[in-house]
Amino acid sequence: KFILPHQHQPKLSNMLSRAVTSIALRRGVAATCARASGIVSSSLTSNNNVVNKAFAVQRPTWRSFSSPTVEESLASDAYAASCYVEIDYTINDEASVYDCVQRFAAFNIGCLVTVDNDGNITGIVSERDYVNKIALLGRTSADTKVKEISTKSANLVTASPKESVDACMSKMLSKDIRHLPLLDESGKVVGMLSIKDLVKAAVAEKEKTIKVLSDFALGKGGHFGSE
Repeated sequence: KFILPHQHQPKLSNMLSRAVTSIALRRGVAATCARASGIVSSSLTSNNNVVNKAFAVQRPTWRSFSSPTVEESLASDAYAASCYVEIDYTINDEASVYDCVQRFAAFNIGCLVTVDNDGNITGIVSERDYVNKIALLGRTSADTKVKEISTKSANLVTASPKESVDACMSKMLSKDIRHLPLLDESGKVVGMLSIKDLVKAAVAEKEKTIKVLSDFALGKGGHFGSE
Protein backbone atom coordinates (compact mmCIF):
# COMPACT_ATOMS: atom_id res chain seq x y z
CA LYS A 1 0.00 0.00 0.00
CA PHE A 2 1.35 3.38 -1.06
CA ILE A 3 1.56 5.98 1.70
CA LEU A 4 2.19 9.65 0.73
CA PRO A 5 4.98 11.13 2.76
CA HIS A 6 3.87 13.56 5.40
CA GLN A 7 5.70 16.50 3.90
CA HIS A 8 3.77 16.24 0.55
CA GLN A 9 0.25 16.04 1.99
CA PRO A 10 -0.29 19.84 2.24
CA LYS A 11 0.72 20.31 -1.40
CA LEU A 12 -1.67 17.61 -2.60
CA SER A 13 -4.47 19.10 -0.54
CA ASN A 14 -3.90 22.54 -2.11
CA MET A 15 -3.89 21.06 -5.64
CA LEU A 16 -7.18 19.20 -5.03
CA SER A 17 -8.72 22.34 -3.59
CA ARG A 18 -7.70 24.38 -6.65
CA ALA A 19 -9.05 21.74 -9.02
CA VAL A 20 -12.39 21.61 -7.20
CA THR A 21 -12.58 25.41 -7.19
CA SER A 22 -11.75 25.59 -10.93
CA ILE A 23 -14.42 23.00 -11.78
CA ALA A 24 -16.94 24.87 -9.63
CA LEU A 25 -16.08 28.17 -11.32
CA ARG A 26 -16.40 26.66 -14.79
CA ARG A 27 -19.77 25.17 -13.94
CA GLY A 28 -20.91 28.48 -12.51
CA VAL A 29 -19.81 30.40 -15.60
CA ALA A 30 -21.57 27.90 -17.87
CA ALA A 31 -24.80 28.17 -15.88
CA THR A 32 -24.55 31.95 -15.88
CA CYS A 33 -23.99 32.02 -19.67
CA ALA A 34 -26.93 29.69 -20.16
CA ARG A 35 -29.16 31.93 -18.07
CA ALA A 36 -27.87 35.01 -19.88
CA SER A 37 -28.46 33.38 -23.25
CA GLY A 38 -32.03 32.56 -22.24
CA ILE A 39 -32.59 36.11 -21.10
CA VAL A 40 -31.15 37.54 -24.34
CA SER A 41 -33.22 35.12 -26.47
CA SER A 42 -36.35 36.00 -24.57
CA SER A 43 -35.56 39.69 -24.90
CA LEU A 44 -34.97 39.37 -28.64
CA THR A 45 -38.21 37.45 -29.09
CA SER A 46 -40.07 40.07 -27.11
CA ASN A 47 -38.45 42.86 -29.12
CA ASN A 48 -39.30 41.12 -32.38
CA ASN A 49 -42.91 40.80 -31.29
CA VAL A 50 -42.98 44.49 -30.41
CA VAL A 51 -41.42 45.41 -33.78
CA ASN A 52 -43.83 43.17 -35.67
CA LYS A 53 -46.75 44.70 -33.84
CA ALA A 54 -45.45 48.16 -34.56
CA PHE A 55 -45.11 47.40 -38.26
CA ALA A 56 -48.49 45.73 -38.27
CA VAL A 57 -49.99 48.93 -36.87
CA GLN A 58 -48.04 51.18 -39.21
CA ARG A 59 -48.68 49.07 -42.32
CA PRO A 60 -50.64 51.26 -44.77
CA THR A 61 -54.17 50.25 -45.68
CA TRP A 62 -54.97 50.59 -49.37
CA ARG A 63 -58.30 52.02 -50.32
CA SER A 64 -60.04 50.42 -53.27
CA PHE A 65 -61.52 52.69 -55.90
CA SER A 66 -64.08 51.60 -58.45
CA SER A 67 -63.04 52.38 -62.01
CA PRO A 68 -64.87 55.25 -63.69
CA THR A 69 -67.69 54.16 -65.94
CA VAL A 70 -69.51 55.78 -68.82
CA GLU A 71 -72.99 54.75 -69.80
CA GLU A 72 -73.16 53.16 -73.23
CA SER A 73 -75.01 55.19 -75.87
CA LEU A 74 -78.13 53.55 -77.23
CA ALA A 75 -79.85 53.80 -80.58
CA SER A 76 -82.64 55.79 -78.93
CA ASP A 77 -80.07 58.38 -77.80
CA ALA A 78 -78.72 58.73 -81.33
CA TYR A 79 -82.25 59.04 -82.73
CA ALA A 80 -83.10 61.78 -80.22
CA ALA A 81 -80.29 63.90 -81.73
CA SER A 82 -81.10 62.95 -85.34
CA CYS A 83 -82.73 65.18 -87.94
CA TYR A 84 -85.28 62.39 -88.52
CA VAL A 85 -86.86 63.01 -85.11
CA GLU A 86 -88.33 66.31 -86.34
CA ILE A 87 -89.83 65.12 -89.63
CA ASP A 88 -92.17 62.50 -91.01
CA TYR A 89 -89.69 59.93 -92.28
CA THR A 90 -92.32 57.61 -93.77
CA ILE A 91 -93.88 57.54 -97.23
CA ASN A 92 -96.69 55.43 -98.65
CA ASP A 93 -95.30 52.80 -101.01
CA GLU A 94 -98.04 53.71 -103.51
CA ALA A 95 -96.66 57.23 -103.87
CA SER A 96 -94.62 58.22 -106.90
CA VAL A 97 -90.85 58.30 -106.85
CA TYR A 98 -91.10 61.98 -107.81
CA ASP A 99 -92.87 62.73 -104.50
CA CYS A 100 -90.17 60.79 -102.72
CA VAL A 101 -87.36 62.76 -104.36
CA GLN A 102 -89.11 66.03 -103.47
CA ARG A 103 -89.10 65.04 -99.83
CA PHE A 104 -85.44 64.08 -100.06
CA ALA A 105 -84.66 67.61 -101.24
CA ALA A 106 -87.04 69.38 -98.84
CA PHE A 107 -85.72 67.70 -95.70
CA ASN A 108 -82.12 67.28 -96.90
CA ILE A 109 -82.21 63.54 -96.18
CA GLY A 110 -81.30 60.46 -98.18
CA CYS A 111 -83.77 57.78 -97.08
CA LEU A 112 -87.42 57.24 -96.13
CA VAL A 113 -89.30 54.32 -94.59
CA THR A 114 -92.03 52.96 -96.86
CA VAL A 115 -95.35 51.95 -95.31
CA ASP A 116 -98.62 50.48 -96.53
CA ASN A 117 -102.07 52.03 -96.10
CA ASP A 118 -102.25 50.66 -92.53
CA GLY A 119 -98.95 52.26 -91.54
CA ASN A 120 -97.02 49.00 -91.41
CA ILE A 121 -93.43 49.08 -92.61
CA THR A 122 -92.88 47.57 -96.07
CA GLY A 123 -89.29 48.63 -96.71
CA ILE A 124 -87.09 51.68 -97.28
CA VAL A 125 -86.28 53.82 -100.29
CA SER A 126 -83.06 55.80 -100.66
CA GLU A 127 -81.28 58.13 -103.05
CA ARG A 128 -79.22 55.15 -104.14
CA ASP A 129 -82.41 53.37 -105.24
CA TYR A 130 -83.40 56.38 -107.34
CA VAL A 131 -80.02 56.64 -109.04
CA ASN A 132 -79.67 52.92 -109.77
CA LYS A 133 -83.26 52.08 -110.68
CA ILE A 134 -84.63 55.29 -112.21
CA ALA A 135 -81.95 57.60 -113.57
CA LEU A 136 -79.63 54.93 -114.99
CA LEU A 137 -82.46 52.94 -116.55
CA GLY A 138 -84.09 55.94 -118.24
CA ARG A 139 -87.32 55.60 -116.32
CA THR A 140 -89.37 58.62 -115.19
CA SER A 141 -89.85 59.24 -111.48
CA ALA A 142 -93.39 60.58 -111.96
CA ASP A 143 -94.57 57.35 -113.57
CA THR A 144 -92.85 54.96 -111.15
CA LYS A 145 -94.19 54.00 -107.73
CA VAL A 146 -92.02 53.89 -104.66
CA LYS A 147 -92.70 50.19 -104.07
CA GLU A 148 -91.14 49.37 -107.47
CA ILE A 149 -87.68 50.56 -106.41
CA SER A 150 -87.71 50.23 -102.62
CA THR A 151 -85.85 47.60 -100.59
CA LYS A 152 -88.51 45.25 -99.23
CA SER A 153 -88.91 44.50 -95.53
CA ALA A 154 -87.97 40.83 -96.05
CA ASN A 155 -84.43 41.94 -96.90
CA LEU A 156 -84.41 44.87 -94.51
CA VAL A 157 -81.84 45.29 -91.74
CA THR A 158 -83.40 46.90 -88.66
CA ALA A 159 -82.50 47.68 -85.08
CA SER A 160 -84.18 48.13 -81.71
CA PRO A 161 -84.07 51.45 -79.83
CA LYS A 162 -82.47 49.52 -76.93
CA GLU A 163 -79.49 48.37 -79.01
CA SER A 164 -76.16 50.10 -78.52
CA VAL A 165 -74.69 52.54 -81.01
CA ASP A 166 -71.78 50.16 -81.59
CA ALA A 167 -74.17 47.30 -82.43
CA CYS A 168 -76.07 49.50 -84.90
CA MET A 169 -72.84 50.62 -86.54
CA SER A 170 -71.69 47.02 -86.85
CA LYS A 171 -74.93 46.18 -88.68
CA MET A 172 -74.43 49.04 -91.09
CA LEU A 173 -70.83 48.17 -91.83
CA SER A 174 -71.50 44.44 -92.26
CA LYS A 175 -74.33 45.08 -94.76
CA ASP A 176 -72.79 48.18 -96.39
CA ILE A 177 -75.86 50.32 -95.71
CA ARG A 178 -76.24 53.91 -94.53
CA HIS A 179 -79.69 53.92 -92.88
CA LEU A 180 -81.29 51.79 -90.21
CA PRO A 181 -85.01 51.78 -89.30
CA LEU A 182 -85.80 51.39 -85.60
CA LEU A 183 -88.60 48.98 -84.72
CA ASP A 184 -90.25 48.40 -81.35
CA GLU A 185 -91.08 44.98 -79.92
CA SER A 186 -94.32 44.80 -81.89
CA GLY A 187 -92.54 45.53 -85.20
CA LYS A 188 -93.82 49.08 -85.45
CA VAL A 189 -91.41 51.59 -86.91
CA VAL A 190 -90.46 54.16 -84.27
CA GLY A 191 -87.46 55.88 -85.78
CA MET A 192 -84.72 56.08 -88.36
CA LEU A 193 -80.95 56.35 -88.03
CA SER A 194 -78.36 57.41 -90.56
CA ILE A 195 -74.65 56.63 -90.46
CA LYS A 196 -74.07 60.31 -89.65
CA ASP A 197 -76.26 60.01 -86.54
CA LEU A 198 -74.28 57.03 -85.29
CA VAL A 199 -70.92 58.72 -85.94
CA LYS A 200 -72.03 61.77 -83.96
CA ALA A 201 -73.23 59.58 -81.07
CA ALA A 202 -70.00 57.54 -81.08
CA VAL A 203 -67.83 60.67 -81.06
CA ALA A 204 -69.87 62.18 -78.21
CA GLU A 205 -69.51 58.97 -76.20
CA LYS A 206 -65.73 58.88 -76.72
CA GLU A 207 -65.39 62.54 -75.71
CA LYS A 208 -67.38 61.85 -72.56
CA THR A 209 -65.18 58.86 -71.78
CA ILE A 210 -62.03 60.96 -72.21
CA LYS A 211 -63.42 63.64 -69.89
CA VAL A 212 -64.40 61.13 -67.21
CA LEU A 213 -60.99 59.42 -67.31
CA SER A 214 -59.20 62.78 -67.28
CA ASP A 215 -61.19 64.00 -64.28
CA PHE A 216 -60.62 60.68 -62.52
CA ALA A 217 -56.85 60.89 -63.09
CA LEU A 218 -56.77 64.48 -61.77
CA GLY A 219 -58.78 63.52 -58.70
CA LYS A 220 -61.85 65.50 -59.68
CA GLY A 221 -64.14 62.51 -59.47
CA GLY A 222 -64.35 59.87 -62.17
CA HIS A 223 -68.07 59.38 -61.80
CA PHE A 224 -69.37 62.90 -61.65
CA GLY A 225 -66.97 65.00 -63.69
CA SER A 226 -65.26 68.17 -62.58
CA GLU A 227 -68.39 70.24 -61.99
